[in-house]
Amino acid sequence: MKQTRAWWKEAVGYQIYPRSFYDSNNDGIGDLNGIREKLPYLVDLGIDFIWINPIYDSPNVDNGYDISDYQGILSDFGTMEEFDLLLKEAHDCGIKIIMDLVINHSSDQHQWFIESKKGLDNPYRDYYIWAEGTPDTPPSNWESIFGGSIWSYDEQSQQYYMHVFAKEQPDLNWENKMLKKEIFTMIEWWLEKGIDGFRLDAISHIKKASLDTTPKNHPFDPFMNVPGIEAHLEELRDLFKKYDIMTVGEASGVSAQQAPKWVGEDGYFNMIFEFDHISLWNKEETGKLDVVQLKNALSTWQTALDKKGWNALYMENHDVPRAVSAFGNDTIYWKDSAKAIAMMYFFLQGTPFIYQGQEIGMTNYPYTTIDEIDAVDSRAFYFRLLDEGKSVADALRIVSKTTRDNSRTPMQWTDEHYAGFSESTPWMNVNPNKNKINVALQESDSSSILNFYKELIAIRKKSETLVYGSYKLYLSEHPQVFIYERILNSNRFLIVVNLSESPANLRLPESLSDSSWSHVVGNSEQNSMLTSKITLSPYEAHLFNN
Repeated sequence: MKQTRAWWKEAVGYQIYPRSFYDSNNDGIGDLNGIREKLPYLVDLGIDFIWINPIYDSPNVDNGYDISDYQGILSDFGTMEEFDLLLKEAHDCGIKIIMDLVINHSSDQHQWFIESKKGLDNPYRDYYIWAEGTPDTPPSNWESIFGGSIWSYDEQSQQYYMHVFAKEQPDLNWENKMLKKEIFTMIEWWLEKGIDGFRLDAISHIKKASLDTTPKNHPFDPFMNVPGIEAHLEELRDLFKKYDIMTVGEASGVSAQQAPKWVGEDGYFNMIFEFDHISLWNKEETGKLDVVQLKNALSTWQTALDKKGWNALYMENHDVPRAVSAFGNDTIYWKDSAKAIAMMYFFLQGTPFIYQGQEIGMTNYPYTTIDEIDAVDSRAFYFRLLDEGKSVADALRIVSKTTRDNSRTPMQWTDEHYAGFSESTPWMNVNPNKNKINVALQESDSSSILNFYKELIAIRKKSETLVYGSYKLYLSEHPQVFIYERILNSNRFLIVVNLSESPANLRLPESLSDSSWSHVVGNSEQNSMLTSKITLSPYEAHLFNN
């Protein structure tokens, strides 16, 4: 099957965590007008669409992923009128807007849940998942993703309700037809407004197993990609097909082998975020990247979806640490490793996403106390580690390395007091390295990480091969280098990256060394002529064309 053309395959995306992007009214919180003011920056970078994390009305227990009104804007971020203006001006700039759609659960402050709690015969009762139990014995032993039981007891109705995440995020009951109708009506309301698509949060959790199911291989099995989910996803797909939009699912529990069903030509979504390579970041004690495992994880998805579907390519998002700190070296090889990571993932087959600050090599935050960490799951993890006997120092070290707050510190625009993000104290601390790492500094430096990303984006936009070409991995067992080829007809690109802190010696296969390669871009003056035997410096990266 040949890859069909689509705007979202040729596009480059940029993820915005609005609370930390840019504060236009100096209240310490990023907002919609802040995004609007930075549209020229995104145009200059070469961005085609932005995915904005939730901006709906919310008590903000889980940073907006607990929605109390799907058709209202959180006042911290602005108003619906300001959203409409952002949408119009983004479209005028040629930038599309993708919204975050959180429909596995709502906030416990949503009117549906407030009604649902009123009694067993309330018409909204079955909008959520309730079950019998005693105050001391929940309906099942299932475990929440955020830790602890998946069940919380409601004194008023003397039943338990289910929450895959925090207790303030009750799960919606997708078996209820009235609930589904309300969700679909809301989705159409946003699409009629003119947005360009959705990223669907936690979408692989919307189907639950029967309550007597005991987790076997994984504690989340009873609510992760459960058989029968297809019926719900097909209904969503049929709704989305009415519009020329882009959809990307967050689909934990979906394997590369299952993925074509999710993102094939008749799949549920255009693409999904896989988690296989992300899981390699949480090796909390070793701190070293296993390059062979990384190549295997990414190549498995490249191969599984070749001519069958489409990948969403990413190295950072709002839920994981900074890539240069997790995958690279954020000290002596900061610039080179940030560029190497960019080169490594950007030319894989799929749509590349850049997370705010990634394009300037923002790093993890140097936490000194748990009080500096905001994330619900990270704090729970920290106290769990203490209960297990870890020292305060060890628990903080482990949590600091893995917490998603690392990616949520304010965007570093300048070297000013609050990094040009705001003139007031920000909602979260600014990374103290903002004097050395910021947009203003990098815009004027031709060798900066920012200008390297601009170059990669421009190269990809000019090349059908780098978008639609097939993928071929070389030297799969080499412990330091990631080398792959993109091929379309007679046009070939070769990506060569050393992902280690040591020089890498390698001998290229004859099929590569016999060819005449021209150098396109790299992060080093060395090795611009490709020979059969080469030595790559730490984090050296190149793109060649034939």
